[in-house]
Order: sequence, then structure tokens, then C-alpha cells
Amino acid sequence: MVGRPAPRPGARQRPATKSTRAETCRNITSASDWWQLLKIDALTLREIHVRLKSSFETSFGKIWERRILLVEACSDGLSGWGEVTAGEGPFYNSETTDTSWSIFCGFVAPLAIGKNIEGPGDVPALLTPIRGHEMTKAAFENALWDIESQRRGVPLASLLGGTAGEIACGVSLGIQTNPEALLSIIERELAAGYQRIKIKIKPGKDLEFITAVRKRFPTVRLMVDANSAYHLEQAALLREFDAYDLMMIEQPLAWDDIFEHAKLQSQMRTPICLDESIHNTSHARAAIELGACRIINIKLGRVGGHSEACRIQEICRQRSIPVWSGGMLETGIGRAHNIAMSSLPGFTLPGDVSASQRYWDEDIIEPEVEVTPKGTIVVPTIPGLGYSVRRKRIEQLTVRQQVFQAKNSEVSVEGAA
Repeated sequence: MVGRPAPRPGARQRPATKSTRAETCRNITSASDWWQLLKIDALTLREIHVRLKSSFETSFGKIWERRILLVEACSDGLSGWGEVTAGEGPFYNSETTDTSWSIFCGFVAPLAIGKNIEGPGDVPALLTPIRGHEMTKAAFENALWDIESQRRGVPLASLLGGTAGEIACGVSLGIQTNPEALLSIIERELAAGYQRIKIKIKPGKDLEFITAVRKRFPTVRLMVDANSAYHLEQAALLREFDAYDLMMIEQPLAWDDIFEHAKLQSQMRTPICLDESIHNTSHARAAIELGACRIINIKLGRVGGHSEACRIQEICRQRSIPVWSGGMLETGIGRAHNIAMSSLPGFTLPGDVSASQRYWDEDIIEPEVEVTPKGTIVVPTIPGLGYSVRRKRIEQLTVRQQVFQAKNSEVSVEGAA
């Protein structure tokens, strides 16, 4: 097999010899399942509205209520779910709830409906004509990974190549009105067992808050997230962060920059973690080779789904660059996908995956995601998401939906536009 390129994640490989067949077909329920193509029979796009338990503030604004798009894919009687992680406005990146609705209905669904593919790893090639819009594409691809996991009868984490039985959890804390409020929240989260604290910062709400946290909690694993709030001209200010023994500073400079982050990293002892700048393996490779970061945050939506996330974590693992899973205020569906991804061997740092009850009075999955007293989440060991989707709850929260079906080689569209 020397010289043969590695298979893309999720794509089936026909065994070349009897000696390789057992390894190739491991974890497959039957030979018929293995060779059967995955047909995309129907797609349903829903928008749900759900209110956070408390507001969440970053450097680009405060949010109380989420408008979230859910994608349900159907194939041969099986149903799989994915979540669009775009925000309500174009502030984290260029995608929004409304642009995702438009792109999914106008382009993703027409390209995908009725197609027969070998597996979810074929989705990036199927959607190649669409440039960008990674969060929209990811929801569709991840829904098919859910289906594929059920078809094969193996846990989603195992299907992706995950090895961890539980994942380490951290929390992401929004910008607070004053340091005292922040300290109170951190005390509560540490008591709940979380292994790492991330605080959002912006100019004017940075050093005072970091100093207070480090004084009260001198040994806690602490990192800060700037969400692109600073400029390279503020390097002197950012170098002051070196005195606080931070795990990392996340995306301090422009959301689409790699070059200036390399300049800044050469001036700082604190590791820079890139988030918004990394959309694919090419970006990750460039950032690593330029020395723009020492850690990478992988968000499923931002990189286009499980296939690309797997590739990025492998590139980073080969280069000894730690990765971790970031969060986008997801419901339990997005959270379940993050848990599966975080079980891969390259995810060596606590991520933003936390308990459902931190954000929602009532989630849309059951059981809800829970964190153990030692600050971990147990990775599900049943096929699919590992959680049951609460359809009645989703129906109650749905404000619009559109259904795409393949009928007699034609696409049928039902629902509100």
C-alpha cells in the first residue's frame, strides 16, 4: 500500500485483498450495509428560537436569544441531525442565520437531494461549487455522519476515529460588568468541576479582570479570548499578558489574519490560539509553518464539518500542535457532534463543551449533556448522536421550516420560504 493516498474521512474503501478485508470492514454491521450507497431522500431545514438562561457578551456584542437552524436528513428510513452554528449577525464571521437559510435552500439542498454517495466524507466534493458558507455545509454533512453511524451500528465518535472514553471540559465566560461578578461566576464553575476557565476580553476589560482572576485563583487553568478585538499596534499591551501564566490568548488580532499573528507570536511568551482564521487544512498548515500560533481551536461549523475537522486535527497532531473544541452556544444537537469530535486523539486540551444546563432551561435532546464531578463528559457508546432528539420540543420552538424531497428524480419543496 506504499504510495497510496489516505482515504478521505467517511469514504468507503473497497478492500484490495482478502488480508485487508477484515480490517476494512471492522465495526460494520453487515456486508450489505457496507456496500449500500447512502441516498439523500429528504432534507428538512428548521429555524428554532430559544432563549439563553443568561446573556452572553463578547467583544462584538451581547446576546439573549438564539435563532438556530437545524438540518434533518433522511436516508432509507433513518434520520440524522446537524446544527448550523452561525450567529444572528455577521460578527463572528460572515455567515448568519438568514444567509444560511438562503444558501441551504437555494444551493445546498438542490445539489444534495436525491444524490447517492458512498458516505458523508463525499459531501465536501459534492458541495465544492459553493464557496465558503462552511457552517451551512457543516450542518448537512454532520447530519449524514449521524445517519452513517446508525447504518454501521457504531458510535459516532468511533466512526470518526475517536479514542477517548470521556472528554475534559472547560467553560467560556462572557464579559462581565466588573471583576467581582466574574470571580463569583468562576467560583461556581470550578465547584461544578470544570477543568479550565476561559474569559472573554476586549480593550478596557482585559488586564483588570485577568489580574483579579489570577490573584483569586493562582493555579487555575486560565485562558482569554479576544475575538479579534486588538491590533498589532497594541502588542506592548498584549505582552503584559505574559505575566499571568495563561494557557493561551485566543484570536487577538483580525478575524481573517494569519500573517500579523505570526509577528505577534514572535513577541509573546503566551501561546496564541487561532480560531476565526482557520477554515481548512490549508489555513492550519500555513499558520503552523508561519509560527502564527501554537494551539488551534477547531469548531465544526467554522471548518465545514467532521471531514475537515478530522483532517485538521491530524495535521496538528503530526506537528505537535494541541487542538480543542470551541463552542458556538449550540443546542444539544451541535453539542453532541462536538463531543464526538473531541474524542479524537489530537484533542488534548479541555474544550468549550459543557453541560446543557449552563445555557438552556430545557434542551432539545435527552438525556441532556451533563458534566461529571471531575469535569468531564462521558462519550456516548451507542450509534448515532448518542442522545435522543426531542421532536415535540423542536416543533414547539420552530418558527419556520422547509422540506426537500426527491420524488421520481425531481425535487419537491414544501414549507415556508
